[in-house]
Amino acid sequence: MTQTFSLDGAVALVTGANRGLGRLFAAHLLQRGAARVYAAARRPETIDLPGVVPLRLDITDDAGVRAAAEQAGDVTLLVNNAGISRWTNLLTSDVADLRAELETNLWGTLAMVRAFAPALARNGGGAVLNVLSAQSWFAYPGTNGYHVAKAAQWALTNGVRLELAAQGTQVTALHLGAVDTDFSAGYDGPKGDPADAVRAGLDGLAAGAAEVLADSWSAHVKRSLADDPSVLDAQIRAGVV
Repeated sequence: MTQTFSLDGAVALVTGANRGLGRLFAAHLLQRGAARVYAAARRPETIDLPGVVPLRLDITDDAGVRAAAEQAGDVTLLVNNAGISRWTNLLTSDVADLRAELETNLWGTLAMVRAFAPALARNGGGAVLNVLSAQSWFAYPGTNGYHVAKAAQWALTNGVRLELAAQGTQVTALHLGAVDTDFSAGYDGPKGDPADAVRAGLDGLAAGAAEVLADSWSAHVKRSLADDPSVLDAQIRAGVV
């Protein structure tokens, strides 16, 4: 039987909640009946959403992550939204930028899950929503470091889903293409409505989905994994994306 999660009455923590998708997640959670929403950001003074509890958090700072887990010990839903892209290529970009992408997207997400798993267990199991990307599954010139980091984050999500099942914690992966936020300001291709991606993620979470494909591009890329990689490579070179 599929496990479901009620957003009504949930106590949620959203990382990177001062702007973009994170701010939208916090707002939608309040609208859907969350009892409390911790809006976490490196600069909590920039959080301008009424009704949330601002929380200072840099997910790459282990001590700060532990402090956040102590402060927000009543959490039943962890939304790992914070992420970075340094617009890197694997062969020519500064290795420090490549490492930073992995440090945030992979290791920062893992640090959050490890720190909050005990609280989720104490609070009945709860749920984790990891915000991933269609780039978990495809490379793109100029963002290949991000591709590697998101592919690793996808693998992490699949791993912790199995490891947290014994304590009754649901783990959902949200994959999306480019959406119109400042995060993708450097991308001049088509962009979706970020609110649609947030709604899809929360709907899938509430329905107990292990994986949510927020848009047609994510669904297309996921299907392409069964094909020879050169097929998708050719589509990318032809400007399909």
